[in-house]
Amino acid sequence: MRAIVLALSLTLPVGAFAQDRLPILTDTVNAHILPGYAALAEATQTLATAAQTNCDPMSAALRAAYHTAFDDWISISHLRFGPSEVDDRAFALAFWPDTKGFTPKALTSLISAEDAAIQSSAAFAETSVAGRGFFALEQMLYDPQFSQLGSEDYRCALIQAMAKDINLNASAINADWEVYAANLTSPGETSPYRSENEAMQELYKALITGLEFTAETRLGRPMGTFDRPRPKRAEARRSERSLRHVALSLTALRDLAARLSADHPDIAADLDGAFAAAIGRAQSLDDPAFEGVATAQGRFRIEALQQSINDIRAIASAELGPTLGINAGFNSLDGD
Repeated sequence: MRAIVLALSLTLPVGAFAQDRLPILTDTVNAHILPGYAALAEATQTLATAAQTNCDPMSAALRAAYHTAFDDWISISHLRFGPSEVDDRAFALAFWPDTKGFTPKALTSLISAEDAAIQSSAAFAETSVAGRGFFALEQMLYDPQFSQLGSEDYRCALIQAMAKDINLNASAINADWEVYAANLTSPGETSPYRSENEAMQELYKALITGLEFTAETRLGRPMGTFDRPRPKRAEARRSERSLRHVALSLTALRDLAARLSADHPDIAADLDGAFAAAIGRAQSLDDPAFEGVATAQGRFRIEALQQSINDIRAIASAELGPTLGINAGFNSLDGD
């Protein structure tokens, strides 16, 4: 029976499954989006406080606060719409992939010149996004290249400025989401979404794009090609967070998928099973920075993880999308 329903869904126009989306929209906003951004704001405040207390890159408290805050960002980083996109906030929090090596260049420039912009939050916010956010802070905490560059006092002040800037950004996103949330739960003439279906499409796009980014960028970049693997392109490799980001993202996307498919238990079960398989593969890897891509066996295991994520994408595209009234021509990368 489900196959018949699915076949019909692929032939019916968008909107054919007109139904009340409000319960799902409200649940997703109140249980997935708002708590995620609130947790990020709280964790980044702890990070800023830890940096003020002890700016030593080897400080256990500072590094722990960094990891917790970064975890919370990865867990909501798939929500790339609304307040996170204002003033390039998401890029200022996480400038990656950095294909041109702008982050080390920005940090070298700041430290070598002892740029006074770090003395003012407003001025620092106007500096390059490559020298701000979690990835810039990662290099200050974990890259020996910057442990001796310039004066110790300036490096300390820069770490503190970065942590404060991260918190200001996260807090601004959180505050704006408390207002923006109504656009999803009450779409209409005053909202960016004219209907509940458009609001659902935004959330579906977040799910699909999040899966694509994890499969094609988080895994694809370090994989490179069989003849030329690129382990140094792995996300947050210096702090050995590469695999951790995949697991965190999949866990968050699993939650989003469950909420979006709540009215369709069979599809929800298919998605949950595929997520469980992918997360299980991720948890079985002992390769935190994806250095294993340089070996045949290591690459095979990471390819298997990538394929398991693509399996989730296939289910979401073939089953969930049409059921939500989103047609086969939908492109998550351009929103069409």
